[in-house]
Amino acid sequence: MNTLFIADLHLSNARPEKLTLFYQLLDNSHQADALYILGDLFDAWLGDDDTTPPHPEIISALRQFSQHCPVYVTRGNHDFMLGADFEQQSGAHLLADHTPLDLYGEPTLVMHGDTLCTKDVDYQNFRQMVFNPAWQAEVMKKPLAERAAISQQFKLGSAEAVQGKSMDIMDVDDETVISVMRDAGVYHLVHGHTHRPAMHEFEIDGEFATRTVLSDWYESDSVLVCNAEGQSLMTVEEY
Repeated sequence: MNTLFIADLHLSNARPEKLTLFYQLLDNSHQADALYILGDLFDAWLGDDDTTPPHPEIISALRQFSQHCPVYVTRGNHDFMLGADFEQQSGAHLLADHTPLDLYGEPTLVMHGDTLCTKDVDYQNFRQMVFNPAWQAEVMKKPLAERAAISQQFKLGSAEAVQGKSMDIMDVDDETVISVMRDAGVYHLVHGHTHRPAMHEFEIDGEFATRTVLSDWYESDSVLVCNAEGQSLMTVEEY
């Protein structure tokens, strides 16, 4: 049996081929032990009343899949407004920002990964604002169209900000990674967000550690397949 991890799908009608790929993954994974979606399943999620296509179709597919296999979802920086209604409608379980789990006997920490990018102070300030429940409650009072306009402003602002930042600033901070893993008591970390798929090996206090970074689903895609024998990072087609 396998446990599957994916992240940064950014699903929307703008890329129908990725929607098809996602549905194919679900269709071929009913026997998995669990599916973890580590943030940014949606390219934009404006609140649990957001029925913009293809959201209802995606939620329906998750609901059907979750009847056979547990689904766990972390909020990403594109879908931080996911809430209780999404859970009820999709059958998925929302996770905390940092969630420890026992992965076939190996203590593992899973997350979206944006909290590790501590060198990007501007982004961390933005994240603190939009993940604040009070801020979200105020935004949810606005009509959906107004929320869509706000989301578009955020995207434009983010694109401009990225152009002025080095890749080093936008990547994870190694010291933060070690601190977070040490605090959680784990030597295995799985995350997305950076769109830089890799398996990083290093040491924490003299012990071997691994940080697995999932691919986004823009140009390519990836699924991390874990079982009692180990882990493999592969494309959906390979899986």
